[in-house]
Amino acid sequence: MRNIFKIALRNMTRYKRRTILTSMLIILGVTMVVLFSGLAGSVKSMMIGIITDSNLGHLQIHKRGYVSSIDTLPLNLNMNGEAYQNAAAVLDRDPGIESHAPRLKLGAVLSNFAESTNVRLTAVDPAKEPVVCPGLASRLLGASEAIQGPLLEQGQIIIPQKVANGIGIKPGDTVVLVATNRDGSVNGMQFTVSRLIEDIMGPSGKDAYMHIDDARSLLRTEKGEVSEIVVRLRSCADLDQASKDLAAAFGGFKNTRGKPAFEVHTWADLSPFASIANMIDVLIITVKIVMIAIVLISVLNVMLMSVFERIREIGTIAAMGTPPGKILALFVAEGFCLGLLGSVAGIFLGIAGLLAIKTSHVTFSFGRMDNLILRPEINVTELALIAAMVLAASALAALQPAWKASRMEPVDALGHV
Repeated sequence: MRNIFKIALRNMTRYKRRTILTSMLIILGVTMVVLFSGLAGSVKSMMIGIITDSNLGHLQIHKRGYVSSIDTLPLNLNMNGEAYQNAAAVLDRDPGIESHAPRLKLGAVLSNFAESTNVRLTAVDPAKEPVVCPGLASRLLGASEAIQGPLLEQGQIIIPQKVANGIGIKPGDTVVLVATNRDGSVNGMQFTVSRLIEDIMGPSGKDAYMHIDDARSLLRTEKGEVSEIVVRLRSCADLDQASKDLAAAFGGFKNTRGKPAFEVHTWADLSPFASIANMIDVLIITVKIVMIAIVLISVLNVMLMSVFERIREIGTIAAMGTPPGKILALFVAEGFCLGLLGSVAGIFLGIAGLLAIKTSHVTFSFGRMDNLILRPEINVTELALIAAMVLAASALAALQPAWKASRMEPVDALGHV
């Protein structure tokens, strides 16, 4: 086998110009794929991290039917205190869950005594919320350092930046919230604006935040009532399996109709960015297909030319008793070496490009967030997959010309002009 690869390398050096041109095409294709995969994959991971860490969490638990009506924030589909305790007990027993936190969601009218506007509210436990969504603090305007103490206290409210700008609210102002509870009665309470929060894409992107006990007082609900439970996993890579495991664990709880009482939703089920993430995956696959096509065409062309130019040489070694299998292996090895050369050089150039981008601190915007720094990561598994695809495509492209060469009759090949 070693001799076969030695001969293959020697044949590549015999036709230096053709080898260089073919290798350059493969190198260009591999470099572009490494750069695109690294950049697109990093942007996707960063966006998912922003959405899950600052808003949605990895998973959410709801009462059956809540998510299908989530736009109306249905108070009649909240979990009661007993249901919440049962769900929390299941989550506490799961070793893959790092933390979980309750939320109560509602709609209200916000007034600064001069103007009014409708607002969505996410009522949170200020001690638990920053644990399940550690990126929430980074969305608070003026919060350049980590929050010391609770996220907010009772009697305080965090207002979305757009809402605040629209009706002229600033931190320290007093506002009134008026909400309609489940039975149709109306209640109002005064709050102090503690901070403003910037918007992001997706559900709850423009939500105001308040203390969960204040929300229960405003809505006059029973103690312990929640709309959803936000879950943070120890590893986001286990998301799909964790979702299945939790769905099975909650399957034992039934409502009065005998159907599952709870629903488990991943962040992708709740965020429109999931469609964009899927498009990024499709684009990466498309670019890889284009790369494979470049490799196949390049290697196939050079190997066909190699066979055509070396017909008499093939006839000579066949007449000397070289078996067809070894002739086939010689040409497949030559194509494989072309792919190996191109993939190694292309991967090194791609890694160099990713490192250059990382050190350049390239910035971009996402939703309302500006000056996000692009930090492309080098995925060893992805690089190994790209190299394997190139090598497989190179060997496959060389197979047909190699098969043709191995099936030549020595007499006809020696007589070829």
